[in-house]
Amino acid sequence: MGAGVDTEGEVRRITLTKPLSLEGGSDAADYRSPNLLKRILSLFKDIRPGSDLSHFKVPPQLNMPKSQLQCYGESVYCFNEDMLRKCNNGKNPIDRFVAVVAWNISTLRPLTFGIAPFNPILGETHHASAGSLNILLEQISHHPPVSALHATDEKENLEMIWCQLPKAKFYGTSVEVEVSGKRELRLANHRETYVMNSPNLMFKFLPTPAAEWSGSIRIACQDTGLEAELRCKGLSFFGFGGNARSIKGKILDSFSSKPLYEINGQWDRTVTVKNIESGEVEIIYNAKDNIWRLKTPTVQDLRSVLPSESAVAWSEVSQGIMSNDWEAAKRAKRVLEDKQREFAREMASRDVPDSLARIPSEVSPRRVVVIRVAMDELGCQMPRLCSDHGRLLLTNKMPRLENVRKGKHGKRN
Repeated sequence: MGAGVDTEGEVRRITLTKPLSLEGGSDAADYRSPNLLKRILSLFKDIRPGSDLSHFKVPPQLNMPKSQLQCYGESVYCFNEDMLRKCNNGKNPIDRFVAVVAWNISTLRPLTFGIAPFNPILGETHHASAGSLNILLEQISHHPPVSALHATDEKENLEMIWCQLPKAKFYGTSVEVEVSGKRELRLANHRETYVMNSPNLMFKFLPTPAAEWSGSIRIACQDTGLEAELRCKGLSFFGFGGNARSIKGKILDSFSSKPLYEINGQWDRTVTVKNIESGEVEIIYNAKDNIWRLKTPTVQDLRSVLPSESAVAWSEVSQGIMSNDWEAAKRAKRVLEDKQREFAREMASRDVPDSLARIPSEVSPRRVVVIRVAMDELGCQMPRLCSDHGRLLLTNKMPRLENVRKGKHGKRN
């Protein structure tokens, strides 16, 4: 879980935990405090329904020992079966599109009621690699809280860009987190770009506590004209009716609006695709094969881990949570938040935009593209100095962690 690093006489702690997995495969639930529901309701007693929770401070008792950046990254590089490679290996456009749909479903990971990851601090980073896939995430803005992901696989010749902006609102008996932004997956060998969004998160307090993915997912490839419309749905308000973690939808030809396939299943079990014309049904995703008992990532090169890495920045807070030492976790979190506020005040006094507050020493032309995509997509103002000073996403050829992992469009085989 944790590791000590001696870097030029300085001891730097690194804390890593298991990725979110299917029941029995994750240790996130071990860190929940007692009287959880009572504690949650007491926090919201003075908050009016409809309130924006962007500045809401979550105590360590309601945190899991990892950052949101790590959760984003783990959904890409932590798996038992390489779904991403299948996207590139499809023989025709429809095969590849179905594979992209399956891969997108594989990024949905089980949620645990009552605990949430840390909100990343400005400039926080998370590097990782899985085989030839190299990934970098960075918190590029604090207000609004925008996270960016850039990943490349030189062997498969693919690239991925994400930008995420979670917006949480309180609705009396629940909290809904709308995840704005988009994800792009580019298969250079086939000259295809797939654009998709993330579903929302729903945390229900009453009458039955639950944490679920909800809402719509749209996946589109303008290069082939294929499009998918999916919907995540959980249990009803009273906990009866419907299938928990269900996902349904269709794949269609956007040029003719003709439905081609139906998608049906549960993202934590199996998902099938049905050819509407032939009636043939095929399993395209099996969660147990992909996200069951995922192992904790390991650090390959301790000395190369940057102070800005999530596993370093939040290490003391995570250690306090994991040992149930809530006072220690609270102190460590307060120190981190105080440093963030002090840094923000210093940058404000210099009239430096929030998203320019930390300019890295390395400049990569690719980075300004990633940041511009993220900021423009989310409706955030793009600082003028961004292109001049190279507020760019660091090259992701610096892996920090290695994941341990056990017709027109063509016809599906």
